[in-house]
Amino acid sequence: MSIIKDLELKITNIIKESGYDITSVKLCNSSRKEFGEYQINEAMAIGKRLNKNPRDVATDIMKVLEKDSSFQNINIQGPGFINITLSDSFLLKSLNKILLDKYCNIDKKDKKKIVLDYGGANVAKALHVGHLRSANLGEALKRLSRLLNQEVITDAHLGDYGRPLGLVILEIKKMYPNLPYFDSSYTGDFKEIKLPINNLDLEKIYPLASLKSKEDDSYLEEAREITAKIQNHERGYYELWEKIVSISKEEIKKVYNSLNVNFDLWKGESDAIDYFFELKEMFEEKHLLTKSNDALIIDVKEEEDNEPMPPLLFVKSNGSISYETTDLLTILERKKLFNPDEIWYVVDGRQELHFKQVFRATKLAKIVDDKTKLEFIGFGTMNGNDGKPFKTRDGGVMTLKNLIELVKEETLKRINEETVEESEREKTAMTVAIAALKYADFLPYRKKDYIFDVSKFSDLEGKTGPYLLYSTIRMKSLLQKVTDNNIEFKTIDLTTREVIKNILNLPNILNSSYEEKSLNDIAEYLYKLTSSYNKFYAENRILTEENKEKRLSWIALTKVVYDINLLLLDILAIEVPNKM
Repeated sequence: MSIIKDLELKITNIIKESGYDITSVKLCNSSRKEFGEYQINEAMAIGKRLNKNPRDVATDIMKVLEKDSSFQNINIQGPGFINITLSDSFLLKSLNKILLDKYCNIDKKDKKKIVLDYGGANVAKALHVGHLRSANLGEALKRLSRLLNQEVITDAHLGDYGRPLGLVILEIKKMYPNLPYFDSSYTGDFKEIKLPINNLDLEKIYPLASLKSKEDDSYLEEAREITAKIQNHERGYYELWEKIVSISKEEIKKVYNSLNVNFDLWKGESDAIDYFFELKEMFEEKHLLTKSNDALIIDVKEEEDNEPMPPLLFVKSNGSISYETTDLLTILERKKLFNPDEIWYVVDGRQELHFKQVFRATKLAKIVDDKTKLEFIGFGTMNGNDGKPFKTRDGGVMTLKNLIELVKEETLKRINEETVEESEREKTAMTVAIAALKYADFLPYRKKDYIFDVSKFSDLEGKTGPYLLYSTIRMKSLLQKVTDNNIEFKTIDLTTREVIKNILNLPNILNSSYEEKSLNDIAEYLYKLTSSYNKFYAENRILTEENKEKRLSWIALTKVVYDINLLLLDILAIEVPNKM
C-alpha cells in the first residue's frame, strides 16, 4: 500500500475515533499552501449528513489529529476545511522506506486477466505514422498494467486476411504470371519456390495495386475474388499468401523493436478463421443473421441510439469474410484460449463505430459473458505543423521508419561530441529520437490530436523526452560519484519539500493513468518531478555540502527521484543512454 493510501486509512480511523462514522478519506492537495500541504474535506459531508455545523465536526477531528506525530500545522479554514502538513519525522520514515524499495509506494490492483490488442499493422504494407500512437500507447499500458498487478497478454493482431492481401497478390500475378502459385496444374512443393520480391517490393506493390483498384472496377473485382480464394485456402494462392505474411512480419517486427515495442502474440486476423462455422452457428441459433443482397448482416441497433447505427456486415456478397467478422472470430478465439476478464483495443478513434458494432454483436450472440469487459481505447491523430496528418515533404504518407530517421537526424545535431564517442553517436541519437517521439506522443490526452514539431520535441530544454533523458543521466552521474553507500534521509528542509510532495503523489498518477488509459498524467508528472528536482539541484551544491545530514539527505533524494524516473521512463518504453 502506498504512503498516502496508508495515511488516508489512518485518518479514516482517526475520524472514527472522533465519533463520526465514515467509509474512507481522500487527502487532497491544498489550494492554499500557506495553510498546509494537504486538505481534508470530509467534515462538510459529515455535517450535512448529521445536520451539524461542519466547523464543529472539523474541530472534533482536529483534536484527535493533533495527538498523532504524523502531522503538523493542523488548522481549519472556511466552512470546515482541515489543512495539514506532514511532519518531518513522518517524511523521514516514509522516504527511507521508498529509498530501500521504490515499489513500496505503489497501490496494487486486484488481479485481472487482460488481453491487450494494439499495433494492428497490415501485412505487405509499410507501417506509417498512424501506427505510432497505437504502438506507444499499447506498450505503455501493458507495462503500467503489469506494474499494478494485472496479468496482461498482448497481441499485435496483424491485418493479414482482408482485401489488401488480395490486391497485393493480384498485382504480383500481373507482374509474374508464370509463377507456379498461379498454375492450377502445379503439383510440386511451393516451399521450394523462391519469390522474386522482398519486403521493400511488397511495400511498393500495395500502393500501386490500391490505385489501380480505384481506377478499374474489373481489377477491384478480381482482387475480391483472390481475397476469397485466400480465405478458402485455395492451393497456390494460399501458399503465396503465407510466404508474403512471413516476409512482411519480419520487417514489421524490426520497426516495432526500434520503438521498444514487443508482443506476447503475433497473431493475425487469419488465426481465428477455424472458428468461423462455430461462430456462424452461434448467431444462427439466436436468429441474428439476415440476408441482404447476397450478404449476411447483423442488426445491432438499440432503442437508445440517437444516431443511425448501420448493420454489421458478417459475410460479403462474394462469400468472403468481413473485417468485422474477423474481429468477432478473434474475440471467440481469445475467450477459448485465455478466458480474459477484459479485452482492450488500442485503436485510432475513427474506428469507434466499427468496435461499437463488434462489441454489440458479441454481446448479442453471447460470445463472452456479461462480466467480460470489452473496451475501445481510441486515440487522436499526430499532425504536422499545418495541423493536418503528418506527411512527407511532397505530401505523401510518411512511413514510420522515415519519421524515426527524420527525428534521429535532428537529435544527432544535439549530441555532445565531447562526451559521446563517435562510434556511439548514431546509437545514442536513435535512443534520444525514440524518447523525443514517444514523450511528444504521450503529452496530450490520448483522444486529442496533436502537432509534432521535430525541432521542438528534439530540444534538450523544455517539456521534451531529451530533457528528461539529460536530467536523468545527470542524476546518474552524481550518484556514481558518491562513495558513501550508507546514504539515507537524515533531515528534511524547505528546499526539498516540493520534490518530496511530488514523490508521494506518484501512486495517484499511476492510478489515474490506468483508469483513463492515457499516459499524459505520467508524462506531465515526469516533467514536474524532474523540474522540481532540477531547481533544487541548481540551488544547492549537493556533493560538497558541509552539513553531513543535509548531504546524505540530498543524495538520498537524488536516488529516489532517479529511481522513479527510471521506473516511469520504462513504463513509457523509453531507454536512457549512458551519455548524450
